[in-house]
Amino acid sequence: MRPSAERSSPARWRQVLLAFLLSLLRGALPSQIRYSVPEELAQNSVVGNLAKDLGLRVQDLPARKLRVSAEKEYFTVNPESGDLIVSDRIDREQICGKKPLCILDFDTVAENPLNIFHVAVIVQDINDNTPLFKQSKIELKIVESTKPGKTFPLDPALDSDAGPNSLQRYHLNDNEHFDLAEKQTADGRKYPELVLKHSLDREEQNFHQLVLTAVDGGDPPQSGSTQIQIQVTDANDNPPVFIQDIYKVSLQEGVPRGFSVLQVTATDQDEGVNAEITYSFHNVGELVEQFFNLDKRTGEITTKDDFDFEIANSYTFSVEAKDPGDLAAHCSIQVEILDENDCAPEVIITSVFTPLPEDSPPGTVIALIKTRDRDSGENGEVYCRILGNAEFILKSYSKNYYKLVTDGPLDREEIPEYNITVLATDRGRPPLSSIISITLQIADVNDNAPVFEQAFYLVHIAENNPPGASIAQVSASDPDLGTNGRVSYSIVNSDLEPR
Repeated sequence: MRPSAERSSPARWRQVLLAFLLSLLRGALPSQIRYSVPEELAQNSVVGNLAKDLGLRVQDLPARKLRVSAEKEYFTVNPESGDLIVSDRIDREQICGKKPLCILDFDTVAENPLNIFHVAVIVQDINDNTPLFKQSKIELKIVESTKPGKTFPLDPALDSDAGPNSLQRYHLNDNEHFDLAEKQTADGRKYPELVLKHSLDREEQNFHQLVLTAVDGGDPPQSGSTQIQIQVTDANDNPPVFIQDIYKVSLQEGVPRGFSVLQVTATDQDEGVNAEITYSFHNVGELVEQFFNLDKRTGEITTKDDFDFEIANSYTFSVEAKDPGDLAAHCSIQVEILDENDCAPEVIITSVFTPLPEDSPPGTVIALIKTRDRDSGENGEVYCRILGNAEFILKSYSKNYYKLVTDGPLDREEIPEYNITVLATDRGRPPLSSIISITLQIADVNDNAPVFEQAFYLVHIAENNPPGASIAQVSASDPDLGTNGRVSYSIVNSDLEPR
């Protein structure tokens, strides 16, 4: 029985959504064993009987050595029952972030004979995170001459859950002057905007206090709140205006720190001190502040840290331009990171069958090799070859797997040990490579007959020798090892009378 955290009607809705998403996956994952579990499942919980689903018999499990082949093992296989069980904490938010469908995709290996099975475990989200605002209090200054309809973007609440359990809506307490609107960033995050619906009069009321609440879609729903404190200021007629609303730029992931990304520009029609503009990041996460610097006077954005395309391939954030009267404008920055071939391919030996009997026929499997490359596109495509050792070849097996097999007869008496070097190279420009060596011992079989040092011995003896006297010594040798090379002697035929 597969674990499930679904009980209520929203849970049934998630089941329908999950079934729909699985139908979309059937073309992409045609040969995988699929399971579905909720996140944060207790250790040693049974996901399913993997042996049964693979068509393996329980009594064959000790010989087949069914196991999980993964760099990060969230699951293990019970060697007695064949159950796939949870071995580590499964935190959907940590593994997949905001992805609508979270899949742990890994391989299982069985030996005798060697088989690889692809397994996909869909991790279902549970409502284990509350929407939270970064600040418990938001302070705004709004000039009294601001016209109704003006919007003020606010920092969003953060909710690590995905799908229906994530943040769904915002709510503002009833008041006379402000409404609330919901917007979305380019990457799909919802954020609130405060909307002025009636004109402000500083002389009548110079301070307003509101409560903003974020609610998720869980059952029951969870919520978090922050206070909005608004100070009404005297008129500053013209707010800053950016020369464009959206800036787009592409960067190679290898650009050095301090590299100039772009410069944003805003203008203000006011004169003197009211036209002085300062720039700052607005509505950004920690990653943006980790990788980018913004000059508050010039609006120039420069790099602050080294980019890694394999971790994040784009960044979207906002810049605010504000004058001394706290009138502000906002623009969106979209930075695309271009992949470089900066990750060498990895070669992982998952199984080695040594020592190998010297009478093994051509095509015998010696080792199972897995390759991977964190780069994308051609930079992440890997091919392998053997350096030297004409007695062995590599055969592509499954996905990123290769089988190392013999390509001719072996003779332990001639070569008792091989050091096989495998070179993995990606298709980047320039290509990157890595090497791994496999030591293969050749096991002896009794394939050599004893050989006498001489094919014919001529012995002269005197007559009347007493019984037991030594008359000659013969010697034979055998190049095999151990008992296979031990020689014993006996007289097969003689023309002397037996005595």
